[in-house]
Amino acid sequence: MDPLVIVVVCCLFLGSVVGILAGMLGIGGGLIIVPALSYLLVHFLGMTTETVMPVAIATSLSTIIFTGMSSAFAHYRLGNIQPNIVLYTSIGIAVGAVLGAQVASHISGELLKNVFAVLVILIAAQMIFGKQKASQTDASKPALIGVGSGTGVISALMGIGGGALLVPALVWFKVNIRAAIGCAAFSGLVIALFGTASFVVAGWNASDIPPYSVGYVFLPATAGIVTTSVFTANAGAKLGQKANVKVLKAMLACLLILVSIRMIVGIE
Repeated sequence: MDPLVIVVVCCLFLGSVVGILAGMLGIGGGLIIVPALSYLLVHFLGMTTETVMPVAIATSLSTIIFTGMSSAFAHYRLGNIQPNIVLYTSIGIAVGAVLGAQVASHISGELLKNVFAVLVILIAAQMIFGKQKASQTDASKPALIGVGSGTGVISALMGIGGGALLVPALVWFKVNIRAAIGCAAFSGLVIALFGTASFVVAGWNASDIPPYSVGYVFLPATAGIVTTSVFTANAGAKLGQKANVKVLKAMLACLLILVSIRMIVGIE
């Protein structure tokens, strides 16, 4: 079978898994998409570690454009989008996402792989041990822009929507939890749009990228993941109502840690 066809079929399956987990646990798919897609591109399309990470991260961000639209609209209808919070956070996120994508495009693939793995381990630890606490500091405009900038940089470096980073940060600045989640949903779309555009520009003349790519974005993988994740997210949301979410998050966090260690050791 054509290696490209194998990758697309695997991405259809990957999208279904990502959709279910996103619906059940409210996490972005990038934590799963990036390592899985890196493995597929290395083993089936012959990419090297040096070039595969920007492609995997950019492609992950491109899928969030579609899921982010749906999520942001849903939270808007629920009244969870507070304009003042979203506005200043999004300004910082837009700048951070562009910078993060440029950094990811210009550092070595090996370093980017290790940075991704370490950050995933930290996020996984937050999923297991972290508690959402509020400080005595209100969310000022500079604070929101700063939080957004940091989230944008890290999210673009990792190819994730940023909710796992942004929600605890906003809650720390005494933002209502529902407003924080709504802001994270909208911000995921902003990160995806600006991060993807930056990766497209950065990778426009890049060598050793798969066919049917626009810049660093591998379109067949984007299409495969989005096609199935859109449908399975609803199923995941329903399963999440019945399952023990804390146990599932702990299991997923342990899996992410193992995958991250494997990435540090080597994905080839």
